[in-house]
Amino acid sequence: MLLLGGAMTASQDLRTQQKPMPVIGYLPTGRHVRSNSLMAAFRQGLGETGYVEGQNVEIEFRPAQGRYDQLPMLAADLVARKVDVIAAFSIPAALAAKNATSTIPIVFSIGADPVEFGLVASLARPGGNLTGVSALLVDLTAKRFDLLSQLVPKAKGIALLLNSNNPNSERVIRDAQEAGRAKGRSLLILRAGTESEIDAALASFGRLQVGGVVVSSDPFFDSQREQLVALAARYAVPAIYEWREFVTAGGLISYGPSLNALYRQVGTYVGKILNGAKPTDLPVEQPTKFELVLNVKAANALRLTIPLAVSARADEVIE
Repeated sequence: MLLLGGAMTASQDLRTQQKPMPVIGYLPTGRHVRSNSLMAAFRQGLGETGYVEGQNVEIEFRPAQGRYDQLPMLAADLVARKVDVIAAFSIPAALAAKNATSTIPIVFSIGADPVEFGLVASLARPGGNLTGVSALLVDLTAKRFDLLSQLVPKAKGIALLLNSNNPNSERVIRDAQEAGRAKGRSLLILRAGTESEIDAALASFGRLQVGGVVVSSDPFFDSQREQLVALAARYAVPAIYEWREFVTAGGLISYGPSLNALYRQVGTYVGKILNGAKPTDLPVEQPTKFELVLNVKAANALRLTIPLAVSARADEVIE
C-alpha cells in the first residue's frame, strides 16, 4: 500500500509539473520589438497581477508589420493556437480578433470609441468577450490642429497626414475639417499607407500652400516614427504627433495620453482575466491625463517661436 501511495503521489506531482502555462496572444498592428518600452509597460501590468513571462505565462507574438490585411490571418492563427487571451493593439487588430473568436477573451487598446465600432455594448458593461482601453485619440484631432496653428500663426492652411487603411480615417478628416473652419484655415489631406508614400507625402510639402502637418493617430505611423521625424526635419515640416515618443525622437510637438500607461493597463487587464475575471465585468478604461510635449531644438531648427500660451501648458520641454 505504501508503494502504491508513493506512486500515486509521484503521478500527481508529474501532472502538476506538466500543467501548461497560460498563453497570451499578442497582436500588434505595426512592427514589434520585444525589448522596447511598450513591452516593458505591458509586462509591468502583467507583473502587477502576478504574471511573469517565461515563469508562469507565455506570450505568442503575431505582429502585422503595418500590413492591415494580415491581421485576420494572424488573429485566426492565435485562435488555432488556443491562446488563453488576446491582446490587440488598434481597431483593425481588435476587429480581426473579434471576428476570429467569440469565446477567447480579448483586451484591446484603441484610439476611438469601441462602441461605435461594435467592439463592446457600452464602456461600463462591455457585454461580450472584449474589453480594454480607449485612448480617445480621434477626439484629440481638433486639439492638435489648434496647437499646431498656434505654432504657425501665419499659415493659411494645415495638412493632415493619414492612413486610408485605418477605419478611423473618415472621422479624422471630419474633425480636422471642422477644426480648420473654426480657425479659418484650409485643410489639405495627405494619404500614406506605405513607407514610400510617407516619403512622397513629406517631400511634397515644399510646394504645398500649408504651414504644417497634423500626423493622425495610426499604428503604422507609430512603427515609422523615425522615418516621419527624419523627413519632417529634412523638409522643414512643422508637425504635431500623438505620442511623446515622436518628440523624444526629435519631433516638434505631441499631444495625447501616455502610450506606456495604455500598454500597462492592457497588461493589467490581461492578468486579471488570467486570474479569472470576465471581460464583461471589466469596464473599458479611458485616460484622464494628456501630455503636451515640446522639443525646443526642433523648434529652433524650424525657426519657430513657441508662444507662451503653448509652452506654459507643456508637461515636458525637451531642450
